[in-house]
Amino acid sequence: MTSDLRYWLGFNLVAGIGPVRVQALLDTFSDLSVAWHASPAQLRDAGLDRRSLDNLLKARATLSLDRELEKVQRAGVQLLTWDDEAYPSHLRNIYDPPPLLYVRGELRPEDDWAVAVVGTRRATVYGKEATRQLAGGLSRSGITIVSGLARGIDAQAHRAALDAGGRTIAVLGCGVDVIYPPEHRNLAAEIIQHGAMVSEYALGTRPEASNFPPRNRIISGLSLGTVVVEAGARSGALITADFAAEQGRDVFAVPGSIFQRGSEGCNRLIREGAIPALSVGGVLEELNLTMVEQQAEVRAVVPATKMESRLLDHLSSEPMHADELCRAANLPIAQISSTLALMELKGMVRQVGGMNYVLARESGVEYTVD
Repeated sequence: MTSDLRYWLGFNLVAGIGPVRVQALLDTFSDLSVAWHASPAQLRDAGLDRRSLDNLLKARATLSLDRELEKVQRAGVQLLTWDDEAYPSHLRNIYDPPPLLYVRGELRPEDDWAVAVVGTRRATVYGKEATRQLAGGLSRSGITIVSGLARGIDAQAHRAALDAGGRTIAVLGCGVDVIYPPEHRNLAAEIIQHGAMVSEYALGTRPEASNFPPRNRIISGLSLGTVVVEAGARSGALITADFAAEQGRDVFAVPGSIFQRGSEGCNRLIREGAIPALSVGGVLEELNLTMVEQQAEVRAVVPATKMESRLLDHLSSEPMHADELCRAANLPIAQISSTLALMELKGMVRQVGGMNYVLARESGVEYTVD
């Protein structure tokens, strides 16, 4: 744990100070420990409004940050901040990533290959079976399944991943020490053993209705794509799909009967441009995840090189021909070709035909070389 961690924890306990204000404080003071001890005038200049400032001053007068940190440690909870290398790379890249994550269990590098599977709490037999096949199949292909631990489709997604021997992450709308719904206590215990439970909310936070829409941005933010299995016209899963689209992630939807109200949301998503989720293979292909296990093995054995970093500076989501990349990087074509081949094996880039290359979706990960 970093020396500044208690200040990240302190600001996370102050009502009205979220990602935008934390970033403003860092921009002004460079360090949250300095911001915590700043004068009211300095804090106002940093952009805190009256309510947030009053809440902060009250917290400074009443909170013992050392005791709060000890409470987290006693609960066996890990804290991850924007400054931590272990902070999920895909989540870091969304518009408003949580400054602090509470984690029970373990987040691993292979969780970079994650897909969210979400849906209605009122799942039908069709929805449950579709979830079992999709989440289970993705999990057997090395994909981490992300969902929200809710009744219905979410619980089925976690269970399918666990039954397949894979990893799964539950994102909560309450503290990670509060299991909701309570009947999922045993499921939560299994998730902690084979993945993680994650929340931006402080320990002890109750599952209030207003907490769930914001947590959905974390579900989609952790994932390369979001699959909505079954959703009514007003389902909370549609909020997750909206966040995924805003974050530039692919949205999939399982088609449903036109006579089932519980399929209205999915059918509407498809009409509006979501990718029909018809098979595990189709989802993997759309996300360029057909060789996850091999990519993970190659990436673990062969570290990133300066040459790869140099090529990544020129590549984007727009196709670029190897010859054009050769001219841009001022390197021999033989060296470009061999490096691109290795990068494709690692899942960093993707060839889209005719020696044209784009950044693979999982290349939201920052590859750095010492």
